[in-house]
Amino acid sequence: MEDELPSLLGRLLVEDGLADAVLSNPRHRAELVRRVTVKPVVLRGALRFQLTSHLRDRATDENLAPAEAARQLEELLRKGYRQGLLRSPETEHQVLVSRNGEVKILSRARAAAAPPADLAHDRRKRRLLEEGRPNPLLVELGVMNARGKVRAQRYGKFRQLNRFLELVDDVVGELPHGRPVRIVEAGSGKAYLTFALYQHLRDARGFELDVLGLDLKADVVADCNALVARLGYERLRFEVGDVAGYELEGEADLVISLHACDTATDAAIERAIRWQAKVILAVPCCQHELMPQLRSEQLDALLEHGIVRERLAALVTDSLRAKLLELAGYRTQILEFVDLEHTAKNLLIRAVRRPGRDRERLAREYVALRDALGVDPFLERALEDVVEPVLAQYGLTAPAKRSA
Repeated sequence: MEDELPSLLGRLLVEDGLADAVLSNPRHRAELVRRVTVKPVVLRGALRFQLTSHLRDRATDENLAPAEAARQLEELLRKGYRQGLLRSPETEHQVLVSRNGEVKILSRARAAAAPPADLAHDRRKRRLLEEGRPNPLLVELGVMNARGKVRAQRYGKFRQLNRFLELVDDVVGELPHGRPVRIVEAGSGKAYLTFALYQHLRDARGFELDVLGLDLKADVVADCNALVARLGYERLRFEVGDVAGYELEGEADLVISLHACDTATDAAIERAIRWQAKVILAVPCCQHELMPQLRSEQLDALLEHGIVRERLAALVTDSLRAKLLELAGYRTQILEFVDLEHTAKNLLIRAVRRPGRDRERLAREYVALRDALGVDPFLERALEDVVEPVLAQYGLTAPAKRSA
């Protein structure tokens, strides 16, 4: 019987979704905390459980991750309180603890299912994908249960999906109407974001679509196409292929590259530029190419530390990518994709094709940064026929080691 309590707490807090809880009847009469209440909240995009200790003259709060909250509640029930009431939207569980520590659990269905809890700790932000409203795609992907409750262990993915759609929505006006919007994703993987994008642009924004996902893993591609069939997404398909050198007939409207490793991001950007994509979205990963190249006497104090050198190389790589995109005729931003606490790979490069900026200034800024650090970026080499004429126009050249 004793194993029932951790199992129940783990299921409620990590899987089913605890709506609220109350721990009462302190084991010791002198206990200052008369009761403990629990409710779920979202803090900076992460699910937490707020434990409020009610004292005689005040209340104190503690916000814990689901697994940590489950351990804390178990300890409080075994050692501090004789009674607990724990409720999910559909069930309630009364926990009774005897004087000798024996635990008895009485469970039953609630008379009426409760509405999903308002998890907002601060002012609630309206999301493009709403919690509490069942979404067939998110249910199929395992992000949400059939009642519309986001699963605790998938809340980070739910937040990522929303953030990605927000970033797309900001530039949705750049996409064409009156014909299918042509979208290519390089390295689509399990394609959660691809499916969410398809659903959002088609159902919420009314676009006709022609979406292609490319990935090198045949089994992953087969799984994605099977999901396409189950969902009935007729204008979405996946192929085994590498974006580097991929031949696309005509132009693309939107090209996406999410977490492509090292120069695979550059290959996707290069293809997108040659396809004259109207919008490019790239979330880089593992920028190793420039790390061994970095040379600067002024920055020796930074470059001698491996972890600092690695992070600096990533920032330099993305900054140079942004400048090269601008030289190719794009207006570029580097934005936070998700909070740093969720992943270190949290930057997104968003580029919109808008020629006409001060190319001489952009060219000089690019070359100044490149040469100050002694690097020879892959993307510049891949776009040599695009970039070199611009640099030559202003008397600027490729890195000396390349021409040597």
